[in-house]
Amino acid sequence: MEAVAEADAADAVRRAGNFAVRGPVFGVAAQDADDGARWRVMVAVTADNPQEARDSLNSLLWFKAKDDAKDRAERRGLLAAVAQLERERVQELTVLGTRYRIVRAEEYAGEGSDGIELPRPSDPEPAAPDWDPRTPAARIDDGLVLDPDAPLTPTQAAETLALRDLTYTGTRFPTPVRNDSRRARQTHPDVMLLPTTYTLVERSSTGWTPASAPHPTPHEARKTLEYTILQFEPRRRGLLPDLHSDARTLLASGDCDPQTATQLAAYVAGADQLRAAPINELEVHGIVYRIARTRRMLRWGPNGPETPRPTDSTGQDPCPIHVPLDEDGNIMPTPSAGPDTDNT
Repeated sequence: MEAVAEADAADAVRRAGNFAVRGPVFGVAAQDADDGARWRVMVAVTADNPQEARDSLNSLLWFKAKDDAKDRAERRGLLAAVAQLERERVQELTVLGTRYRIVRAEEYAGEGSDGIELPRPSDPEPAAPDWDPRTPAARIDDGLVLDPDAPLTPTQAAETLALRDLTYTGTRFPTPVRNDSRRARQTHPDVMLLPTTYTLVERSSTGWTPASAPHPTPHEARKTLEYTILQFEPRRRGLLPDLHSDARTLLASGDCDPQTATQLAAYVAGADQLRAAPINELEVHGIVYRIARTRRMLRWGPNGPETPRPTDSTGQDPCPIHVPLDEDGNIMPTPSAGPDTDNT
């Protein structure tokens, strides 16, 4: 199987002449004293901005304080870190001997003559596709260890070498962004490839536009596409009467006018195509959807993975996102802003 995947990757490299860079994504990695140079991903490297990753770390530590702390001293340490995350744009902090870092990766995809790269034949596909939206999907980066000394296949080695000199160029990037990009190439000269993801994209006049968050498998991205054409798009166009209906059930009920039925039939036909075979491109009502094979590369320096750059969009300001806890892990009452009762 590894040989098949390697041959598949080599063929894809030949067909995809360029990399289409979408931009940065962020997550959280942790390192203990006995981890050596390795870091463990605690929050998937998929957030759109650093603050989203910080808020996820805030939640991770808050729940750890609430549910897992062994004693008051441990809980105090965790809650002190939560308080710091509520007021500061933290890049790294150490909590109870564990070093947590907000990490930055670059999201990109191969691009050839036929556009953005599709899933490869050797990419994982379920033997029996599960279309139930209630079935939980595998989590991106779940249990991932970032190991700079891990062995690479020949194709992976070639790709990391090709990406080492990747920087932002062109006038669409402001000068400070380009300067940060060039500086990162010096401070974090090595490259690590993160697991492949799959994203639903739509074709536009300027290329391909992301239409979903990344997914761990092509099939999970197809499930999002089915939701898009059976629920999201019909509802956006005013074809569905409420939040509980979808194109398939409404069309089957016959409770719609002929014009609406014709439009819904196209959505249902597209969903039927998805379920009949693992297709990666579909056109419905003039919109071309594609399952894109998206990839991420993380820069690595002497001190480990790269953190957010000064010119990265930060997101909202830090703020409390959970109710306060006391030293015993009990939720503290939130002061109410009632009427003025001062009678002095």
